[in-house]
Amino acid sequence: MENLRFIRTRLAVMNFLQFAVWGSYLTSMGNYLATIGMGENIGWFYAMQGIVSLFMPALMGIIADRWVPAQRLLSLCHFLAAAFMAAAGYYGMTKGGAAEFPVLFSLYSCSVAFYMPTLALSNSVAYTSLDKAKLDTIKTFPPIRTLGTVGFICMMWTVDALHIQGSYGQFFACAVVGAVFGLYALSLPACPVSRGKASASLAESLGLKAFLLFKQKKMAIFFIFSMLLGVSLQITNGYANPFIASFGSMPEYADSFGVQHPNMLISLSQISETLCILLVPFVLSRFGIKRVMLIAMLAWVLRFGFFGLGDPGAGVWLFVLSMIVYGVAFDFFNVSGSLYVDKETDISVRSSAQGLFVIMTNGFGATIGTLAAQAVINHFVDFSATTSQVDGWQTSWFIFAGYALVVAVLFALVFTYKHNPEVKPVR
Repeated sequence: MENLRFIRTRLAVMNFLQFAVWGSYLTSMGNYLATIGMGENIGWFYAMQGIVSLFMPALMGIIADRWVPAQRLLSLCHFLAAAFMAAAGYYGMTKGGAAEFPVLFSLYSCSVAFYMPTLALSNSVAYTSLDKAKLDTIKTFPPIRTLGTVGFICMMWTVDALHIQGSYGQFFACAVVGAVFGLYALSLPACPVSRGKASASLAESLGLKAFLLFKQKKMAIFFIFSMLLGVSLQITNGYANPFIASFGSMPEYADSFGVQHPNMLISLSQISETLCILLVPFVLSRFGIKRVMLIAMLAWVLRFGFFGLGDPGAGVWLFVLSMIVYGVAFDFFNVSGSLYVDKETDISVRSSAQGLFVIMTNGFGATIGTLAAQAVINHFVDFSATTSQVDGWQTSWFIFAGYALVVAVLFALVFTYKHNPEVKPVR
């Protein structure tokens, strides 16, 4: 029993560090970029996460399956990601406001290219360890994964408390946590490699055979709408912080808690996410995938709409509501969508189907979404202006809310699914 508890603890620490790395900069980087004159390029930095997610996780997965044990590759990827992020921080420190987009973006992109595969590698290490310990992954892993969100929140608060959310310092913080995790990963339980599977085709290894699911009308429609809703995923991560910080140019809001500590305010979103994930099994069994997805889509409408209506002063309660509904918007879409794909696909393509869901949402959807959001915001918000930018931001949030509402209406009309809680998936 003590050994099993020790395994859970080790994996919980792993997840804490895994997402603490991400929490160091994900919600605050946009603020820093805006302060050094790269506000118009924020979308490219966040889009890069989606671009590398289209191929790097699959390539690293092949390496982990065939040649390098997952825990060692996890360590190597974190060391490399930390090194490039430290280089980005050093460049930002030495150049200040004269930092050039191509150099900073290249260093950041290399870091992200090695970090994004670790999300899947850490899951592989966890599942392998739990299987070896003969523990039920469905029951055991979710509480362990929750520690990841706690790690994300802790680093958001740390970056905020150190007053580096608007500076290059967040990159150094990310690099330090990443290096610590790189060392810790070497102590994780060993994962086997399967060199005998080298005969598998490249298409099979990359999970491309899962694209055959598009031949099924129901699945094709679901994946297309997953991509359309995935457009919303990274918008607030990239732009919520600089938006709230922009109120600082208005004397009546300059000293408000939101302007002074936007990361702490935004962290309510992650807290909501942690709590809402517990509701997913209940609502999915009660209402079915179509209603749950519609709830998520409408939650995105409210997420953006509350941002457009609120302010850090008397209207801060609208910001708080936006943070609360984020948990519903994110979990009811991501977690429920993943469970639906698992239920509706054959076990022989289970992993590939999950990979396709991630590609459509976090790959194509998030990439298109961040670049489209960048175009909208750059049109309405003048980052070089010294006067209030709030009106432009509000218009942008209402446009995003309108988009989410259109997707919800189309989904309600096009996607057909009859929920029957008594029917079990066939395996």
